Amino acid sequence: MSVEYSVLGPLFVGFHGRSVLPSAPKPKQLLALFILNANSVVTTGICVEELWGDEPPSTAGSTLQTYVLQIRKSLSDLPGIGSLEAARSILITKDYGYMLRVEPHAVDAFRFDGMVRAGEKAAAAGDDLKAVRLLNASADIWRGDAVVDIQTGIALQTYVRGLEERRLGAIEQRIEAELRLGRHHQLIGELSSLSARYSLNENIFAQLMLALYRSGRQADALDRYRELQTRVREELGLEPSPKIRMLRDAILRGAEYLYETPTVAGGISLDLAYQPHDRR
Repeated sequence: MSVEYSVLGPLFVGFHGRSVLPSAPKPKQLLALFILNANSVVTTGICVEELWGDEPPSTAGSTLQTYVLQIRKSLSDLPGIGSLEAARSILITKDYGYMLRVEPHAVDAFRFDGMVRAGEKAAAAGDDLKAVRLLNASADIWRGDAVVDIQTGIALQTYVRGLEERRLGAIEQRIEAELRLGRHHQLIGELSSLSARYSLNENIFAQLMLALYRSGRQADALDRYRELQTRVREELGLEPSPKIRMLRDAILRGAEYLYETPTVAGGISLDLAYQPHDRR
């Protein structure tokens, strides 16, 4: 029997849909921290900082031990574990902290990362169809925002930000692969939604501008640049980067090379105007 550990959405620990989460918020928070550090030791100091920040109670050490016991009791309720002693062999006490032992495939965050790396490898090898398939499969692993139902401290917030960045990066890479496959028209709706959510992400705007331009919508592509420019000015007091200004200029003059597939492996739309081209 393999226990399932899910953090890419609401926290879940269980088997075949049966959850065995602790009922109290802080043991859940601690469990999420252990899962995201599975097979590595989480020091007592990090646990205390995650749960109580800079103002831990004088009883933090004993309370932490109580929370660990509650997690082990929850694990012991699973078929195939069945006892507190067996649970101790899964959530192990170390001299300076705790370690949750898992099979890597049992953690959804680990499966996601492995799928993304496989997609990146396929893209680097020039197999965009395989890359799209793998990166789409990685997105399907997510069930919502990471640990969306758990209160987070400093450590968990850092992990969540990293996961969300990796998630967004995988989406961008999949879209780049689809653009290389000539699917620009089909991507416009998705990219319009993404640009609204990630309103300062220049590469998403570059992808949208490129998709519109390749679909014969030059004016709309330039409108999207102006939309980005307004947001950057209002929210940051800055101007868009030189890279996306170069892309705007290339679209404005109707550059034919923007219809070409980028020649640099792993290149992104934001860099397209920087690639060497015959611009006569």
